[in-house]
Amino acid sequence: MEQGIRIDKWLWAVRVFKTRSLASEACRSGKVKILDQVIKPSRVLKDGEVITVSIPPITKTLKVIALTGNRVSASLVSTLMEDLTPEAEYQKLKRTKESDFEFRQRGIGRPTKRERREIEFLKSYLDK
Repeated sequence: MEQGIRIDKWLWAVRVFKTRSLASEACRSGKVKILDQVIKPSRVLKDGEVITVSIPPITKTLKVIALTGNRVSASLVSTLMEDLTPEAEYQKLKRTKESDFEFRQRGIGRPTKRERREIEFLKSYLDK
């Protein structure tokens, strides 16, 4: 087993981020925390640590089970990390996805500028 691995590399390997540069940028911008401390992308990660990753609109909580530097398939991710994210966060994500959809009858075409503003106003009203 390895002694440790960079956190940006591990986040990329377990498919939290699509690219390693996105993982590094998230660390630099304060979206990745360990014990409520913002960490750098070069931080060495150890087994058993709990990571908090803010991916708007939700915040994921992940526990490190095993370390790897190589990207793994989606089916093997569960052997490397445990998802401790509360169900309420996933419900928030589901509500956000559902509220982004608006029904338009077929053949009406794209919304006008005025209609688009009204749709955005209603969405912002519903989000409150």
